[in-house]
Amino acid sequence: MPEIAVANADSSRHILVVGAGVSGLTTALCLRRTGMEVTIVAERFAPHITSVVAGALWEWPPAVCGYHQDQASLTRSKGWSKTSYDIFAELARSSETGVFMRTATFYLRHPVEEDQRHFQKMNELKDHVRDFIHDSSLITRNSVNPQSGVRDAYSHLTPLIDTDAYMTWLLGEVHRAGCRVIQRRFTGILREQEEALKRHFKVDAIVNCAGLGSAELANEFMYPLRGALVRILNNGKRFPRITQAHCVAHEGDANEPGFIFIVPRGNDMLVLGGLAEPNQWGLEIGLHNYDPIRTMYQRCIDFLPILKNAELDPTEPVRVGLRPFRRQNVRLERESGTNIIHNFGHGGSGVTFSWGCAQEVVEIVQSLLTTPEN
Repeated sequence: MPEIAVANADSSRHILVVGAGVSGLTTALCLRRTGMEVTIVAERFAPHITSVVAGALWEWPPAVCGYHQDQASLTRSKGWSKTSYDIFAELARSSETGVFMRTATFYLRHPVEEDQRHFQKMNELKDHVRDFIHDSSLITRNSVNPQSGVRDAYSHLTPLIDTDAYMTWLLGEVHRAGCRVIQRRFTGILREQEEALKRHFKVDAIVNCAGLGSAELANEFMYPLRGALVRILNNGKRFPRITQAHCVAHEGDANEPGFIFIVPRGNDMLVLGGLAEPNQWGLEIGLHNYDPIRTMYQRCIDFLPILKNAELDPTEPVRVGLRPFRRQNVRLERESGTNIIHNFGHGGSGVTFSWGCAQEVVEIVQSLLTTPEN
């Protein structure tokens, strides 16, 4: 496992991180590794957070759910993704982290050369991932239903994260690194209470990683993109154990059947998606009461018929979560006139962006706290 090297140069600086999802904990850990003192304050911690529900398949942006399309944000996010890929690849060397490097195959409904967006994405990512292959024969080799409508495919080695294990490991890392962790709910706009919070927690700056909570804390319009994952046993009893991911991206066409997301989770679980429902807040949905989840599940079985005899996870057949979206996608910047840095709005890419965004936050904080007026 990579060791945490904590420097001493910035130990006089103290940072407050709001939020304990994957973005908040990763940001806190990166700040602490520079030697800064860090306090994390959050209303909820794993397993009661959206990050545990995440599909947690590393992707080159835009993600298969297809909702991050702002070009300025996408250009910036590619650097975040590359940083995270390299760190996850290192973390995968230890079984304790819950990170695995496995093959992911992405299927296309048209030859990739006929779609400028997919062609550009493929050509960008192939230089930044391991074991890249572009070959339409992956469709038949992977036993995809020939009636599925896909005509091309490429694959590469990618981080797949078991979120239960990973978030437990990550929380443990911030504790071991010496971060202070407090359970508390913040209300109101951070800017309006900045000085009071800085005095109360004795900090020099505040980093907001509150996800959907940033709608209130940052006074921004945000909305959830509700997602759900069906969980099936992947123990080799009902079908041969699946060790690679299978994905078909959403193209934004209302007449399309939706995206497909079939991803191994740890050693004995498979998660199936996908669902992306804008501005839907309810979490009490499942196979027993919600047709879109039943349709989503059947879509995955139709795509990969080997799953037709699958056994649902008896303890938790479905997980539902709310991806945090904003119109301009990710907000990662210092709020003008304040010592508040925002890091939210990652949508369905929180895990993919986590380490890259965290390292950029560190750069902003270091620059902020070394200027003459600070």
